[in-house]
Amino acid sequence: MAEPHHSINHTLADDAQAFALGTTMCSLGLLILTNLGLITGQTAGLAVLLSYLTGMKFGLLFFLVNIPFYVLAYMRMGLRFTIKTFIAVALLSVIADQLPNFVQFSEIDPLVGTLIMAGVTGLGLMVLFRHGASLGGIGVLALYLQDKTGFRAGHTQLIFDACLFSVAFFILPLPMVLYSLLGAVIVNLIIATNHRKDRYVAL
Repeated sequence: MAEPHHSINHTLADDAQAFALGTTMCSLGLLILTNLGLITGQTAGLAVLLSYLTGMKFGLLFFLVNIPFYVLAYMRMGLRFTIKTFIAVALLSVIADQLPNFVQFSEIDPLVGTLIMAGVTGLGLMVLFRHGASLGGIGVLALYLQDKTGFRAGHTQLIFDACLFSVAFFILPLPMVLYSLLGAVIVNLIIATNHRKDRYVAL
């Protein structure tokens, strides 16, 4: 997860519409992802995998697995970021669980679905990042460990995702794991390309 930054001061109305848009886009991505039986990386992927194994709703699991990371978020990013992240996580948890009641897919091609899922998820995350929030989780832990030990944040995230996908190989069909990996790579490429301080700066 890239580290959020915001070069301008957003109003409460700015943040409200951004949080609504960003979490809804990410929820749509999750809806497509779970309809296809895929997973993703980070804590969202952990919550999806646990939902497959336990039958519990993703939203509740996602909210719960993020709780331990708020202390680290406060220590690493400050109170403003932590509050915004808590709100974003709570919104995603609610919307992701309610969206299937309003949007349903009868058939999705796995490759096309993976591409659409990755696109809307990447864009949703970008919206949240640019308003000083994130969806919490391993990215916060990675940044904290980087500060304390010097171990690169990207390496921490990579190790976690490698473990997560390794477990998925024993649970999901091989094609679904491979599609999941493709989706995760595309999401990260979208963020790496667009979430940079040296380009696309709002005026």
